Amino acid sequence: MKMWRFQNLLILLCTAFSRLPQTASVIQVFGYEGRDVKISCSYSWWFTSTEKYFCKEDCGYKDVLITAKQQRKNRYSISDDENKRIFTVTISDLKLDDTGTYWCGVSKEGPDRYTEVKLKVIKDSCCDKVTQIQGDEGGSVSIRCPYESKKKNVLKYVCRGKQPSTCLQRALITSDRQTKRFRFTDDRKSRTFTITIYNLTLEDFGSYLCGVQSDSGLDDFSAVELEVKEFCRVKSSIIRGIVGRPVTFQCSHPPQLRDKEKFFCKGDQLNNCTDMMANPTKFRLHQLSSSCFSVTITELEAGDAGRYYCGPDSQRSFTDYTRIQLEVVSPHESSTVSMSTMTGHVTSLSSSSSSSSSSSSSSSSYVPLIYILPTVLVLLLILTLVLLMFLRKKSKKLQVGDVMKSVGRDAETRINDIYDLHEDFEPSPLDTPNHDPNLIYSEIND
Repeated sequence: MKMWRFQNLLILLCTAFSRLPQTASVIQVFGYEGRDVKISCSYSWWFTSTEKYFCKEDCGYKDVLITAKQQRKNRYSISDDENKRIFTVTISDLKLDDTGTYWCGVSKEGPDRYTEVKLKVIKDSCCDKVTQIQGDEGGSVSIRCPYESKKKNVLKYVCRGKQPSTCLQRALITSDRQTKRFRFTDDRKSRTFTITIYNLTLEDFGSYLCGVQSDSGLDDFSAVELEVKEFCRVKSSIIRGIVGRPVTFQCSHPPQLRDKEKFFCKGDQLNNCTDMMANPTKFRLHQLSSSCFSVTITELEAGDAGRYYCGPDSQRSFTDYTRIQLEVVSPHESSTVSMSTMTGHVTSLSSSSSSSSSSSSSSSSYVPLIYILPTVLVLLLILTLVLLMFLRKKSKKLQVGDVMKSVGRDAETRINDIYDLHEDFEPSPLDTPNHDPNLIYSEIND
């Protein structure tokens, strides 16, 4: 009786344990939201011909997501490589709620064999902290990426964009692959690798990710935002200045030549011009930016007119220079000089600048017309008023002269008439008021 009870107990225990999954090692898998993830499950050679499947939770009939016979179902697909004895499950378009526990199942006599899978789905973005760096067009810039000490010997790389999921596939450079514009260096003491980008262009601006490969399948990333400043270039220009006043020129150079000695000379040819910087009192140089410097002539003279050249490197071995034709006018001719020259500020066009900067520089050369045209109109109005007043005054003088001539002629006519009357009239002695009366009596008596 006791023996029968013991046998029944063994049967019950075996039945209970047979219903429990027989698991191997746990597989840790990470995936990015919206991307795909591949889960590889290995099996022994004697299970080559048995059914394989992928399931979740308790792995009951309703929990089976896909079998090897189905190959594809909804967002799941499966493939079996019997030579390598590995079947692979792919989950497409991952969702954050796909995170959880899954099972790779292999059918066999008795309890099936299971491999546990831990899947974690994270957002495809990076990072909370972003490092801001700047570079100049035509120059170079370095991106520094830190990493943990235990990852000195793993693969490191840099890519453009903000999505870690495809960063390695889009890598601009890796620790085992160099390119012409990108150089990789690794300082293991400071646990920092550096990517240097040469010959920067305006298209290089944007987001970058530094990646460090991890055994877990989820690489470590740090984010960098790169700003590229436009290279200030100018070309040949004609400038007017006024005698006795200052004038300023802008001269361009590549950013990498910022620390080179600058030149400013006068002459018909670049290779045969006179250095003007020997007189620092009259000619003053100022570094405006990493790609522009200015030269100011403090007090213009008539003899300063001519052709000038300026640029980096006193040996003049570079082609990035500015040619300027200076015209000097006297103060009374200043009304024809543009306002930018009168104030000593000159804007020139760049031969290789972008269309937006060209239109901006071109429009600035026409700005003085806004000031010149009203001035000319006011002067013309004043001149017209003065001319009208002059003509009016002259007209009045002519009218007065005509009146005076007419009055003179009338007076002369009347005077002549008076004289004619006087000559015709001969007064009698009685008409003479002072005649002696005795003479009158004597004449009567006679």
